Amino acid sequence: MFDKILIANRGEIACRIARSARKMGIETVAVFSEADRGALHVEMADEAVCIGPAASSESYLVIDKIVAACKETGAQAVHPGFGFLAENGAFVEALEAAGIVFIGPPAGALRAMGDKIESKRLAAEAKVTTVPGHMDLIADEGEAAKIAAQIGYPVMIKASAGGGGKGMRIARDDAEARDGFRSARNEARVSFGDERIFIEKFIEQPRHIEIQVLADGHGNIIHLGERECSIQRRHQKVIEEAPSPLLDAKTRAAMGAQAVALARAVDYRSAGTVEFIADNKKNFYFLEMNTRIQVEHPVTELVTGLDIVEWMIRVAAGEKLPLRQKDVKQTGWALEARVYAEDPLRNFMPSIGRLVRYREPAAGPGLRIDSGVTEGSEITMYYDPMIAKVVTHGETRDAAIRQMQTALDTFYIRGINHNMSFLAAVIGKDRFRDGRLTTDFIAEEFPDGFHEAEVPAMAREAMIVVAAFLQRRVAERTATSASDPRLNAWVVRLDGDSHALEVRPEEGGYQVTGAVEDCVVQGDWRPGDPLFRGRIDGRDLCVQVERRGSGFLLRHGGAEIAVQVLRPRVAELAARMPEKIPPDLSRFLLSPMPGLLAKLAVETGQEVEAGEELAVVEAMKMENILRAERDGTVVKLHAKAGDSLAVDQIILEFS
Repeated sequence: MFDKILIANRGEIACRIARSARKMGIETVAVFSEADRGALHVEMADEAVCIGPAASSESYLVIDKIVAACKETGAQAVHPGFGFLAENGAFVEALEAAGIVFIGPPAGALRAMGDKIESKRLAAEAKVTTVPGHMDLIADEGEAAKIAAQIGYPVMIKASAGGGGKGMRIARDDAEARDGFRSARNEARVSFGDERIFIEKFIEQPRHIEIQVLADGHGNIIHLGERECSIQRRHQKVIEEAPSPLLDAKTRAAMGAQAVALARAVDYRSAGTVEFIADNKKNFYFLEMNTRIQVEHPVTELVTGLDIVEWMIRVAAGEKLPLRQKDVKQTGWALEARVYAEDPLRNFMPSIGRLVRYREPAAGPGLRIDSGVTEGSEITMYYDPMIAKVVTHGETRDAAIRQMQTALDTFYIRGINHNMSFLAAVIGKDRFRDGRLTTDFIAEEFPDGFHEAEVPAMAREAMIVVAAFLQRRVAERTATSASDPRLNAWVVRLDGDSHALEVRPEEGGYQVTGAVEDCVVQGDWRPGDPLFRGRIDGRDLCVQVERRGSGFLLRHGGAEIAVQVLRPRVAELAARMPEKIPPDLSRFLLSPMPGLLAKLAVETGQEVEAGEELAVVEAMKMENILRAERDGTVVKLHAKAGDSLAVDQIILEFS
């Protein structure tokens, strides 16, 4: 077994690998860019080496620097995590040349499966069911449209070296095929340095189901069951679970057998994932193989009880798998939700900044948090915006969902925008609870984008009660007497409606009467606490609390509610105040996120039509095309290509 390994990654996966290595008694070496000097993965490691500037192209992606760090620290092996160099055959060969073990598959398997075109050819040879498509190179946009029409719309346009949802577009006609080919090729060039594109048939109402495989260097290959990863946005997984609500034992066995056959065909070693696309009739087709640890591996670990990272290390050290296929059992149900630094209310644009407040839910039985940040950490534009993964486990799927709802309610983040309200809204949908999932779930359930979860009447009334209770506790701080009658009467203003309440202390809590059903509130909340953990008529409730002027911003169950809590006379006067009208910004094109203005497609004096491309903004390796919302004339350019933009910065102005 190794004495010391280097982790060639950052963030939560680097911390995750370090925990398994520590459990095994193995020392770890972290590498870090200048932007990550104070990062959690650096603090967790036994040693750390700076490998360059913030840009990953000058640090985490530079093979020579990783090899040099191994030699400097005496690391005997390297775990690549996911992303960066995890699926780079040249990296594996460079390590081998230096006498360093790569904790992953051989370079040949990496190259065969990393090239989506080649992998589909190999899959077909191994008698793995594949999706119809055109696997040869495509020269230009015109050829792409011609091929797409021959296959039959809709089609999926994909980067051969792609991953993480980058370099992928769906096209339903010739125009979308041309635009999709151009955008996918550009993203592929920026993200992977490889602009090769292929096209395949897009399966309607598809489900994304993957099989976790594990292989040693002695010819033993098993699979650990499936994960359902159908809840996706822009082809990026958002919520995953194990097992899948779709599969039965027969389909699971057939899918697992094909995954093992493919792994054997490429002489695979280590952990890997064979991804399939399935329809509701349980027909399935090979999609691709990820030759690395997956982001969503924790759900498999929770239902099987196996540490996949540990077995990657053991296999790399030459050990045999002690398990056979019949030994693999799935127990209970697990869910994973990815917490991202992004703003769901602004079309999920990335959010950068400092984590001013950061409190994870307390991990324990049924709850696991994988993160790579702490309070004060900086979320930058240089890397993936994932903050943490919330993973829950229960005896049943419903139990795992309930655990997830509680965890999201108690996960407190301030300083940047995040997607937890959206995650809570997704798992709160009846369709999600019923397991009626497809990769179109988000587009179909939120056709106009995310505009905050609707608040059920019961939850809305609970928030009104909590708001009055909170204000009473605030007022008690400065009151000369707890029996002062002025502490009892409050008016809660919410969405233009006023609710008069009486909040009176009684033994063990507060009696609330008035515009809501009479109830008793219990809780030890104090002003300044970010969470209200209490009970309303004996029902447990957790609400995130943020003081806002004369009221509060409350978050619960995916909903965000702004309330004012006023004394009756103040509420009477406030109702007479004129409403402030926001300024008209419709004549400006604003940057929806911080990023790089990669392209400005118009010039001063140019007339544009609604839907016409105006600019392209790049952030976190994603290309975002900004289009005109109405006809108009460009009268002034406020930025130029190459500029770094802040959120809401003016790019250009219309007449």
